[in-house]
Amino acid sequence: MSFVAEYRKHTEERAKLGIPPIPLNAKQAAELVELLKQVPIIDEDYLMDLFLNRINPGVDEAAYVKAAFLNDIIQGKAFSPAISPKRAVQILGTMIGGYNVKPLIDALSHKDEEIAQEAANALKNILLVYDAFNDIVELAKTNKYAKQVLESWANAEWFLNKPPAAEKITVTVFKVPGETNTDDLSPASEAFTRSDIPLHALSMLKAKMPDAIEKINELKKKGYPVAFVGDVVGTGSSRKSAANSVMWHMGRDIPYVPNKRTGAVVIGGIIAPIFFNTVEDSGGLPIEADVSKLEMGDVIDIYPYEGKIVKNGEVVATFKMKPNTIFDEYRAGGRIPLIIGRNLTRKAREVLGLGEENIFTKPEQPADTGKGYTLAQKIVGKACGLKGVRPGMYVEPQVSTVGSQDTTGLMTRDEIVELAALGFSADFVLQSFCHTAAYPKPADIKMYHTLPPFIISRGGVSLKPGDGVIHSWLNRMVLPDTVGTGGDSHTRFPIGISFPAGSGLVAFAAVTGTMPLVMPESVLVRFKGELQPGVTLRDLVNAIPYFAIKQGLLTVEKKGKKNVFNGRILEIEGLPNLKVEQAFELADASAERSAAACTVRLNKEPVIEFIQSNIKLIEAMIKAGYQDARTLQRRADKMKAWLDNPVLLEPDEDAEYAAIIEIDLNEIKEPIVACPNDPDDVATLSEVLADERRPKNIDEVFVGSCQTNIGHYRALGEILRGEGQVPTRLWVVPPTKMDQRMLMEEGYYSIYGAAGARTEVPGCSLCMGNQARVRDGATVFSTSTRNFDNRMGKDAKVYLGSAELAAVCAILGRLPTVEEYMNIVKSKIIGKEDKVYKYLNFHLLDDEMVDMLVRDSLLPIYQLSYV
Repeated sequence: MSFVAEYRKHTEERAKLGIPPIPLNAKQAAELVELLKQVPIIDEDYLMDLFLNRINPGVDEAAYVKAAFLNDIIQGKAFSPAISPKRAVQILGTMIGGYNVKPLIDALSHKDEEIAQEAANALKNILLVYDAFNDIVELAKTNKYAKQVLESWANAEWFLNKPPAAEKITVTVFKVPGETNTDDLSPASEAFTRSDIPLHALSMLKAKMPDAIEKINELKKKGYPVAFVGDVVGTGSSRKSAANSVMWHMGRDIPYVPNKRTGAVVIGGIIAPIFFNTVEDSGGLPIEADVSKLEMGDVIDIYPYEGKIVKNGEVVATFKMKPNTIFDEYRAGGRIPLIIGRNLTRKAREVLGLGEENIFTKPEQPADTGKGYTLAQKIVGKACGLKGVRPGMYVEPQVSTVGSQDTTGLMTRDEIVELAALGFSADFVLQSFCHTAAYPKPADIKMYHTLPPFIISRGGVSLKPGDGVIHSWLNRMVLPDTVGTGGDSHTRFPIGISFPAGSGLVAFAAVTGTMPLVMPESVLVRFKGELQPGVTLRDLVNAIPYFAIKQGLLTVEKKGKKNVFNGRILEIEGLPNLKVEQAFELADASAERSAAACTVRLNKEPVIEFIQSNIKLIEAMIKAGYQDARTLQRRADKMKAWLDNPVLLEPDEDAEYAAIIEIDLNEIKEPIVACPNDPDDVATLSEVLADERRPKNIDEVFVGSCQTNIGHYRALGEILRGEGQVPTRLWVVPPTKMDQRMLMEEGYYSIYGAAGARTEVPGCSLCMGNQARVRDGATVFSTSTRNFDNRMGKDAKVYLGSAELAAVCAILGRLPTVEEYMNIVKSKIIGKEDKVYKYLNFHLLDDEMVDMLVRDSLLPIYQLSYV
């Protein structure tokens, strides 16, 4: 079957689903080029539509084929009856950046001045030029067309040529009451389709509102764009796929960019900060406003500049657009194009000796209070070359460490391609495969072979399937007191600070080494007193919302929800001698608070120990063949340099916080759990047992996720030791292969086997719910991060708590009484703490043991090598 016949068939198959075909790959683009060279061209209109609209821009391989063909036409080396040299230049101008830039710059010197002028016109609106900017500057000294381009960039014509946001936007309301999390918008079970935006969008809200897409299509018949409206919108994971799906159903097409849309309106009583940012980055308009008077199907007028929503002639809500640059972002097509474009304009003005422009809205900067800085404010300040930054201050800090995981990795790859980037400026970029390794689909296997070379070729580091959870690895690559980001909401560094983001911003950070940030306020959680017997760090994780609820700073009810942590930085102190692995247990859970980021104040001794261990790990990775070896070595060298002068930043005594929550450890005398199905709905064990609404029998127990470390699995093993088979379905999934192998060496896997446990490849497992799942309707006790409806299993009721309590539940098949729990923990663990809660300090192990822990996966399928 010919290429055209195959693609028509594919188009028809996709049309039955109501979605467009997949863009052409490089092989198909090459075949298309040959057809366009024919005289005459058969079915010219169809082939030209494919050439113009079905090839991804940027540095996609198909874009290379397209740009090379157009360049050959311009230079007289190829001919197509459908594309003149002038038209070839115009088409190059639609390709955003990347492979089209050099041909356009070359065309500025074309002997045909009409072609040279068209090349100048095209380049005036292209932002992704990177180092080619310097070529334009040099050429402008002797070439009037290059001078035109430079002057156009300086005058921001690329921006002013775009229409601003309308004074009035009329939309039809699509309302989802209560809380809508990113798993509702982008189900984990469909994670393998996320890079195919139209296909993945078909799964939006399928569990929460099965007829959602039909309803959206019905509402569109009213003749207005549809706006997404909810009480609480976008909590949970940092999935740009969630924003992509909203954009697909409610946005508008982007000319010459296949299968991607922009410009949708999202209105929420609360919009989770990461989701807010991904809507910004997608070119959408996020609005936080009271939605209580908005109902499904309402036609409303939004006056964005005036900050009001009108329904039937009545103002039903008022709001203030934020940040103050949002209208520029919307006009530019998103926050990232605006940042890149502003910088291009600034550079061009500097070259031309022009003063500062007054074209763009300047980010609002708060007044200096004269007070001290929090730890987070100092860390971000350091990344900006400042002593500190104030809440509300717009900054673009240097990003030292970037993480990408597999269920968002292909989207990040696509964003990198769209950014036309062939290298990373961030010092350390890490790719993992933790969400799919246990039960890979054919698409996952393909990804294992294609994504690592993509990352490595740009100077990033790739882990291998079976290595384990992204966070457990990425934390070990972090430099103290630095800023990072990652494409997963649990990218929460235990040292330094991380602002998790969607794949678009992660790609931007990796490519440019910076990220945009409006500095959030901070909430201080200060622990005091002594940790009581039987109480674990996971109980302290749940104590944070427990005490916040007591102080009236957090509510469980979604309508009119109060959450002091939302969009703020959670700063924790009072536990300075925690091991860094333990500190992450606290930092990790800041995601469930919808916090923008987290810091944990530690003494330097545990940080020194952690860095020493990580240098040994990195050296073993290099020895085992992990790539990019140069990037790994550079990070190890920077760790060694820090050890030469191991100083940590400290908050000032007069630092200001939006709220301060003090937690007295002496008051916590029993486990605290998060109840089904809300990580904010926390209660003590005795309160749960006394509440008739709460289920008591436990069907399944999961010990796994990034919230765990090797100590938890030893504790599990000690409690299970000698108990025989447990009555529950027990899942045991260590976070990394190093944990797994050490536990095997220590004999704990034999204990898990005797208990009848199901063990899996190190990774995320049940936590995300995209692969294996608990039985429908099961009551589960889990050590995982969150317990949203249907996440771990259909209609499952999930408690969240410690590995120690999970082990007791596994043995009893029910929640224990406080007395039962304390007696079991006392008899099984008390007195063994030094042995049980001992962490992987690689620098204290001999070389042979470290090499054994780090070398390739035990599973032959994952013996992959990337060069």
